[in-house]
Amino acid sequence: MRTALVIGAGLMGTSAALALAGRGVTVHLSDHDPTRARTAAALGAGTDEAPDGPVDLAIVAVPPAHVATTLAAAMRDGLAHGYLDVASVKGGPRRELVALGADLSAYIGTHPMAGKERSGPLAGTADLFEGRPWVLTPTPETDTEVLNLALELVALCRAVPVVMDADAHDRAVALVSHTPQLVSSMVAARLEEADETAVRLCGQGVRDVTRIAASDPAMWVEILSANPGPVADVLTGIAADLTETVESLRALQSADESKRRSGAAGIEDVLRRGNAGRVRVPGKHGTAPAAYEVVAVLISDRPGELARIFADAGRAGVNVEDVRIEHATGQQAGLVQLMVEPAAAPALAAALRERGWSIRQ
Repeated sequence: MRTALVIGAGLMGTSAALALAGRGVTVHLSDHDPTRARTAAALGAGTDEAPDGPVDLAIVAVPPAHVATTLAAAMRDGLAHGYLDVASVKGGPRRELVALGADLSAYIGTHPMAGKERSGPLAGTADLFEGRPWVLTPTPETDTEVLNLALELVALCRAVPVVMDADAHDRAVALVSHTPQLVSSMVAARLEEADETAVRLCGQGVRDVTRIAASDPAMWVEILSANPGPVADVLTGIAADLTETVESLRALQSADESKRRSGAAGIEDVLRRGNAGRVRVPGKHGTAPAAYEVVAVLISDRPGELARIFADAGRAGVNVEDVRIEHATGQQAGLVQLMVEPAAAPALAAALRERGWSIRQ
């Protein structure tokens, strides 16, 4: 691939453009708002000047509701040899393209499984897709050369290609992406009118659950509007679990011992099923999840403290597999949880103590 046209200079489009430009591809940028294209160009994502002729690949990075019409217009104008989109739903846009009479041989639907809570060109980064799954949904009509261009794009962005049926993809993202967004927002909404004293008690659990609730509502209305059925199906199952859980909690309040036992069994059942589901979430680098030991270290909120603790861990010859930080309420301090292989935990704790760190059991 030597040339590309990115239509839509938001987070996804700008990130793809930055990755391609950084690897020698001539990238042209287009957006319904010229300011966004100029901003992306100023970041080094390419040029906002129109190409002289057809580019190798057109990448449509617009909201799902506008994907089909944007693709159809680009195909009609002959802007590229191959076309793809990066929208988070795949079945609907493809069916709309069929209805518009578009040539599906030149098109492939794709979806990089990456993103941020922020949107717009200024949120774009060249490494957004590195190591992330990038779903490709070819059909029997997809030209081999177009599929190869899509695979080259994925490789240049250093993502991992995953081939799926379009409708199967939409059911999958309803479960692993779209429903979690709504559930996170619903939990966060409980905090809006909560007493200030209760909010001050928020710990890492609430931060983890509500992190994606900071996402742009307008963007998510567009996404959910394009995939409402599969999301509603998942939420129906969650609603059934919620109803049973509420009934179990009410039973725990009963004076009847048998009802309390039944309530406890209901709560244990949903927690155990949660354990079983969580185990299936891929771990580091997409491999099976590993069980790590946590070494918890108290640190002050001063510049360089994190760098120092990582350096000390490195001197101890221990690889930190993952890290979480829990900030102390009302104090300029926090707890850093270093996740390491179980066999390495005692040595790391001892080494950090020798270097003056306070280890929490």
